[in-house]
Amino acid sequence: MFSYRHAFHAGNHADVLKHFITIQLMQYMNQKDAAYSYIDTHAGAGVYALDSAFASKNAEYDTGIGPLWDRTDLPAPIKEYVDLVKGLNPSGKMRYYPGSPFVADLVGREHDRLRLFEMHPADAKILADNFRKLDDHAAQQGIRPTTRGKRVLVTRGDGFAALKALLPPPSRRALVLIDPPYEDKTDYKKVKDTLAEALVRFPTGTYAVWYPLLVRMESRQFADKLKQLQCSDWLNVVLTTHTPMPDGFGLHSSGMFILNPPYTLEPMLKEVMPWLVKALGKDAGAKFVLESGKPTTVRNSPARRPVAR
Repeated sequence: MFSYRHAFHAGNHADVLKHFITIQLMQYMNQKDAAYSYIDTHAGAGVYALDSAFASKNAEYDTGIGPLWDRTDLPAPIKEYVDLVKGLNPSGKMRYYPGSPFVADLVGREHDRLRLFEMHPADAKILADNFRKLDDHAAQQGIRPTTRGKRVLVTRGDGFAALKALLPPPSRRALVLIDPPYEDKTDYKKVKDTLAEALVRFPTGTYAVWYPLLVRMESRQFADKLKQLQCSDWLNVVLTTHTPMPDGFGLHSSGMFILNPPYTLEPMLKEVMPWLVKALGKDAGAKFVLESGKPTTVRNSPARRPVAR
Protein backbone atom coordinates (compact mmCIF):
# COMPACT_ATOMS: atom_id res chain seq x y z
CA MET A 1 0.00 0.00 0.00
CA PHE A 2 2.81 2.41 0.88
CA SER A 3 5.30 1.47 -1.85
CA TYR A 4 5.19 4.79 -3.71
CA ARG A 5 7.83 7.37 -2.77
CA HIS A 6 7.91 10.58 -4.78
CA ALA A 7 11.58 11.06 -3.92
CA PHE A 8 12.39 8.65 -6.76
CA HIS A 9 10.85 11.12 -9.23
CA ALA A 10 11.64 14.50 -7.66
CA GLY A 11 12.32 17.26 -10.16
CA ASN A 12 11.44 15.26 -13.27
CA HIS A 13 9.56 16.64 -16.29
CA ALA A 14 6.21 15.88 -14.65
CA ASP A 15 7.20 17.96 -11.61
CA VAL A 16 8.22 20.83 -13.88
CA LEU A 17 4.77 20.85 -15.49
CA LYS A 18 2.94 20.46 -12.19
CA HIS A 19 4.87 23.03 -10.22
CA PHE A 20 5.23 25.83 -12.74
CA ILE A 21 1.47 25.69 -13.33
CA THR A 22 0.77 25.57 -9.59
CA ILE A 23 2.84 28.72 -9.14
CA GLN A 24 0.84 30.48 -11.86
CA LEU A 25 -2.46 29.43 -10.28
CA MET A 26 -1.39 30.76 -6.90
CA GLN A 27 -0.01 33.99 -8.31
CA TYR A 28 -3.37 34.61 -9.95
CA MET A 29 -5.12 34.09 -6.62
CA ASN A 30 -2.59 36.39 -4.95
CA GLN A 31 -3.90 39.27 -7.06
CA LYS A 32 -6.81 39.64 -4.63
CA ASP A 33 -6.15 40.67 -1.04
CA ALA A 34 -8.64 38.17 0.37
CA ALA A 35 -7.10 35.03 1.86
CA TYR A 36 -7.50 31.62 0.27
CA SER A 37 -6.93 28.00 1.20
CA TYR A 38 -4.41 25.80 -0.57
CA ILE A 39 -5.39 22.16 -0.09
CA ASP A 40 -2.98 19.39 -1.09
CA THR A 41 -4.54 15.92 -0.90
CA HIS A 42 -1.29 14.01 -1.49
CA ALA A 43 1.40 16.30 -0.17
CA GLY A 44 4.48 14.05 -0.02
CA ALA A 45 7.53 14.97 2.03
CA GLY A 46 7.76 18.65 1.09
CA VAL A 47 11.45 18.82 0.16
CA TYR A 48 13.65 16.23 -1.56
CA ALA A 49 17.44 15.88 -1.53
CA LEU A 50 18.48 15.19 -5.11
CA ASP A 51 21.68 13.54 -3.93
CA SER A 52 19.78 11.05 -1.74
CA ALA A 53 19.65 7.36 -2.56
CA PHE A 54 16.02 7.69 -3.67
CA ALA A 55 16.44 10.63 -6.03
CA SER A 56 19.82 9.62 -7.43
CA LYS A 57 18.76 6.05 -8.24
CA ASN A 58 17.30 7.02 -11.62
CA ALA A 59 18.25 10.73 -11.56
CA GLU A 60 14.89 11.68 -13.04
CA TYR A 61 15.65 15.33 -12.33
CA ASP A 62 17.83 15.14 -15.45
CA THR A 63 14.58 15.03 -17.45
CA GLY A 64 13.18 18.13 -15.77
CA ILE A 65 14.77 20.77 -13.56
CA GLY A 66 18.29 19.68 -14.57
CA PRO A 67 18.19 20.89 -18.21
CA LEU A 68 16.58 24.18 -17.08
CA TRP A 69 19.06 25.00 -14.32
CA ASP A 70 21.61 26.97 -16.33
CA ARG A 71 19.38 28.21 -19.16
CA THR A 72 19.43 31.96 -19.71
CA ASP A 73 16.47 32.10 -22.10
CA LEU A 74 13.71 30.98 -19.72
CA PRO A 75 10.19 32.32 -20.40
CA ALA A 76 8.96 34.38 -17.44
CA PRO A 77 6.68 31.67 -15.93
CA ILE A 78 9.45 29.06 -16.18
CA LYS A 79 12.01 31.50 -14.76
CA GLU A 80 9.76 32.16 -11.80
CA TYR A 81 9.62 28.43 -11.14
CA VAL A 82 13.37 27.87 -11.59
CA ASP A 83 14.18 30.87 -9.39
CA LEU A 84 11.96 29.42 -6.66
CA VAL A 85 13.88 26.13 -6.78
CA LYS A 86 17.20 27.98 -6.81
CA GLY A 87 16.07 29.82 -3.69
CA LEU A 88 16.33 26.52 -1.83
CA ASN A 89 19.87 26.08 -3.15
CA PRO A 90 21.78 29.23 -2.16
CA SER A 91 25.11 27.55 -2.92
CA GLY A 92 24.14 27.46 -6.60
CA LYS A 93 24.43 23.68 -6.70
CA MET A 94 21.24 21.76 -7.47
CA ARG A 95 20.79 19.74 -4.25
CA TYR A 96 17.24 20.28 -3.01
CA TYR A 97 13.92 20.20 -4.80
CA PRO A 98 10.66 21.53 -3.31
CA GLY A 99 7.52 19.44 -3.47
CA SER A 100 4.10 21.03 -3.87
CA PRO A 101 3.72 21.96 -0.16
CA PHE A 102 6.92 24.01 -0.14
CA VAL A 103 6.05 25.57 -3.49
CA ALA A 104 2.73 26.63 -1.98
CA ASP A 105 4.38 27.88 1.19
CA LEU A 106 6.84 30.01 -0.77
CA VAL A 107 4.24 31.49 -3.12
CA GLY A 108 1.36 31.84 -0.68
CA ARG A 109 1.04 34.84 1.61
CA GLU A 110 1.09 34.97 5.40
CA HIS A 111 -2.69 35.14 5.68
CA ASP A 112 -3.33 32.26 3.25
CA ARG A 113 -3.89 28.79 4.69
CA LEU A 114 -2.22 25.51 3.73
CA ARG A 115 -3.97 22.20 4.48
CA LEU A 116 -1.65 19.30 3.69
CA PHE A 117 -2.50 15.60 3.75
CA GLU A 118 -0.20 12.62 3.34
CA MET A 119 -0.95 8.92 3.92
CA HIS A 120 2.58 7.51 3.83
CA PRO A 121 3.73 7.40 7.50
CA ALA A 122 7.37 8.20 6.73
CA ASP A 123 6.61 11.04 4.32
CA ALA A 124 3.97 12.52 6.65
CA LYS A 125 6.54 12.70 9.44
CA ILE A 126 9.20 14.17 7.14
CA LEU A 127 6.70 16.76 5.90
CA ALA A 128 5.86 17.86 9.44
CA ASP A 129 9.56 17.90 10.38
CA ASN A 130 10.43 20.00 7.33
CA PHE A 131 7.91 22.67 8.26
CA ARG A 132 9.10 22.54 11.86
CA LYS A 133 12.64 23.23 10.63
CA LEU A 134 11.33 26.27 8.77
CA ASP A 135 9.91 27.60 12.04
CA ASP A 136 13.16 26.93 13.88
CA HIS A 137 15.14 28.73 11.18
CA ALA A 138 12.74 31.70 11.32
CA ALA A 139 13.09 31.88 15.10
CA GLN A 140 16.90 31.90 14.80
CA GLN A 141 16.62 34.82 12.38
CA GLY A 142 14.38 36.72 14.79
CA ILE A 143 11.36 36.25 12.53
CA ARG A 144 8.04 35.27 14.01
CA PRO A 145 7.23 31.73 12.80
CA THR A 146 4.15 31.53 10.59
CA THR A 147 4.21 27.95 9.40
CA ARG A 148 2.62 26.23 12.39
CA GLY A 149 -0.82 26.48 13.85
CA LYS A 150 -3.50 28.09 11.74
CA ARG A 151 -1.41 28.86 8.66
CA VAL A 152 -0.10 25.36 7.90
CA LEU A 153 -1.69 22.16 9.10
CA VAL A 154 -0.06 18.84 8.24
CA THR A 155 -2.27 15.79 8.68
CA ARG A 156 -1.40 12.16 8.20
CA GLY A 157 -4.52 10.86 6.52
CA ASP A 158 -6.54 10.27 3.39
CA GLY A 159 -6.75 13.52 1.45
CA PHE A 160 -9.62 12.21 -0.65
CA ALA A 161 -11.74 11.68 2.44
CA ALA A 162 -10.60 14.86 4.18
CA LEU A 163 -11.44 17.24 1.34
CA LYS A 164 -15.19 17.10 1.94
CA ALA A 165 -14.93 18.64 5.40
CA LEU A 166 -12.83 21.56 4.13
CA LEU A 167 -15.26 22.75 1.47
CA PRO A 168 -16.42 25.40 1.17
CA PRO A 169 -13.56 27.20 2.95
CA PRO A 170 -14.39 30.16 5.21
CA SER A 171 -12.90 32.62 2.72
CA ARG A 172 -14.83 31.09 -0.19
CA ARG A 173 -11.53 30.97 -2.11
CA ALA A 174 -9.47 27.84 -2.60
CA LEU A 175 -6.99 26.06 -4.81
CA VAL A 176 -7.08 22.27 -4.48
CA LEU A 177 -4.21 20.16 -5.82
CA ILE A 178 -4.93 16.47 -6.29
CA ASP A 179 -1.85 14.41 -7.09
CA PRO A 180 -2.18 10.76 -6.05
CA PRO A 181 0.44 8.17 -7.06
CA TYR A 182 -1.98 6.27 -9.37
CA GLU A 183 -0.21 3.02 -8.48
CA ASP A 184 -3.65 1.67 -7.66
CA LYS A 185 -5.90 1.99 -10.71
CA THR A 186 -8.81 2.89 -8.41
CA ASP A 187 -7.12 6.27 -7.85
CA TYR A 188 -8.51 7.44 -11.19
CA LYS A 189 -12.09 6.80 -10.06
CA LYS A 190 -11.38 8.26 -6.63
CA VAL A 191 -10.17 11.50 -8.22
CA LYS A 192 -13.26 11.84 -10.39
CA ASP A 193 -15.67 10.97 -7.58
CA THR A 194 -13.90 13.32 -5.16
CA LEU A 195 -14.06 16.17 -7.66
CA ALA A 196 -17.72 15.55 -8.42
CA GLU A 197 -18.58 15.84 -4.74
CA ALA A 198 -16.26 18.81 -4.22
CA LEU A 199 -17.89 20.74 -7.06
CA VAL A 200 -21.29 20.26 -5.47
CA ARG A 201 -20.05 21.64 -2.16
CA PHE A 202 -17.85 24.37 -3.63
CA PRO A 203 -18.49 24.91 -7.36
CA THR A 204 -16.36 28.07 -7.68
CA GLY A 205 -13.12 26.56 -6.39
CA THR A 206 -10.11 25.96 -8.62
CA TYR A 207 -9.13 22.30 -8.79
CA ALA A 208 -5.84 21.16 -10.34
CA VAL A 209 -5.24 17.48 -11.04
CA TRP A 210 -1.91 16.00 -12.08
CA TYR A 211 -2.01 12.65 -13.86
CA PRO A 212 0.35 10.33 -15.76
CA LEU A 213 -0.29 9.10 -19.29
CA LEU A 214 0.29 5.35 -19.22
CA VAL A 215 -0.71 2.37 -21.31
CA ARG A 216 -3.46 1.31 -18.89
CA MET A 217 -6.96 2.13 -20.03
CA GLU A 218 -7.86 4.09 -16.89
CA SER A 219 -5.05 6.52 -17.64
CA ARG A 220 -5.86 6.95 -21.33
CA GLN A 221 -9.55 7.65 -20.62
CA PHE A 222 -9.00 9.80 -17.55
CA ALA A 223 -9.02 13.30 -19.07
CA ASP A 224 -12.15 12.61 -21.12
CA LYS A 225 -13.98 11.56 -17.98
CA LEU A 226 -12.92 14.71 -16.14
CA LYS A 227 -14.30 16.81 -18.99
CA GLN A 228 -17.78 15.62 -18.03
CA LEU A 229 -17.68 17.09 -14.52
CA GLN A 230 -20.09 19.88 -13.66
CA CYS A 231 -17.87 22.96 -13.58
CA SER A 232 -17.71 26.34 -15.24
CA ASP A 233 -14.96 25.31 -17.67
CA TRP A 234 -11.84 23.19 -17.85
CA LEU A 235 -8.32 23.21 -19.26
CA ASN A 236 -6.14 20.21 -20.04
CA VAL A 237 -2.43 20.40 -20.85
CA VAL A 238 -0.18 17.43 -21.59
CA LEU A 239 3.61 17.41 -21.92
CA THR A 240 5.29 14.53 -23.78
CA THR A 241 9.09 14.46 -23.64
CA HIS A 242 9.84 11.40 -25.77
CA THR A 243 8.36 8.58 -27.80
CA PRO A 244 6.86 5.85 -25.57
CA MET A 245 9.07 2.83 -25.01
CA PRO A 246 7.93 -0.35 -26.83
CA ASP A 247 7.47 -2.15 -23.51
CA GLY A 248 5.26 0.64 -22.15
CA PHE A 249 7.51 1.33 -19.17
CA GLY A 250 8.70 4.76 -18.12
CA LEU A 251 6.85 8.04 -17.85
CA HIS A 252 6.91 9.82 -21.20
CA SER A 253 3.87 12.07 -20.71
CA SER A 254 1.89 13.69 -17.94
CA GLY A 255 -0.93 16.17 -17.75
CA MET A 256 -2.49 18.86 -15.63
CA PHE A 257 -6.27 19.09 -15.74
CA ILE A 258 -7.65 22.28 -14.20
CA LEU A 259 -11.30 22.85 -13.36
CA ASN A 260 -12.36 26.52 -13.23
CA PRO A 261 -8.95 27.76 -14.47
CA PRO A 262 -8.10 31.47 -14.48
CA TYR A 263 -8.60 33.12 -17.85
CA THR A 264 -4.90 33.97 -18.00
CA LEU A 265 -3.71 30.36 -17.93
CA GLU A 266 -4.49 29.21 -21.47
CA PRO A 267 -2.82 32.11 -23.33
CA MET A 268 0.25 31.76 -21.10
CA LEU A 269 0.50 28.03 -21.85
CA LYS A 270 0.17 28.65 -25.59
CA GLU A 271 3.35 30.71 -25.39
CA VAL A 272 5.33 28.62 -22.89
CA MET A 273 4.59 25.02 -23.87
CA PRO A 274 6.35 25.09 -27.29
CA TRP A 275 9.50 26.35 -25.57
CA LEU A 276 9.22 23.69 -22.86
CA VAL A 277 8.89 20.92 -25.43
CA LYS A 278 12.11 22.06 -27.11
CA ALA A 279 13.90 22.40 -23.77
CA LEU A 280 12.91 19.00 -22.35
CA GLY A 281 12.17 16.98 -25.49
CA LYS A 282 14.38 13.95 -26.11
CA ASP A 283 13.31 12.92 -29.62
CA ALA A 284 10.81 13.59 -32.41
CA GLY A 285 7.99 12.27 -30.22
CA ALA A 286 8.18 15.28 -27.91
CA LYS A 287 5.05 17.43 -28.08
CA PHE A 288 2.33 19.12 -26.08
CA VAL A 289 -1.44 19.14 -26.18
CA LEU A 290 -3.50 22.06 -24.91
CA GLU A 291 -7.28 21.96 -24.92
CA SER A 292 -10.08 23.73 -23.09
CA GLY A 293 -13.84 23.83 -23.07
CA LYS A 294 -17.09 23.40 -21.18
CA PRO A 295 -18.38 20.17 -19.63
CA THR A 296 -20.02 18.05 -22.34
CA THR A 297 -22.90 17.21 -20.03
CA VAL A 298 -23.74 20.87 -19.37
CA ARG A 299 -23.84 22.41 -22.82
CA ASN A 300 -24.34 21.02 -26.27
CA SER A 301 -21.59 23.15 -27.79
CA PRO A 302 -18.40 21.18 -28.47
CA ALA A 303 -15.17 21.76 -26.62
CA ARG A 304 -12.74 24.10 -28.26
CA ARG A 305 -10.32 22.42 -30.65
CA PRO A 306 -7.14 21.23 -28.97
CA VAL A 307 -3.81 22.81 -29.81
CA ALA A 308 -1.03 20.30 -30.37
CA ARG A 309 2.61 20.58 -31.30
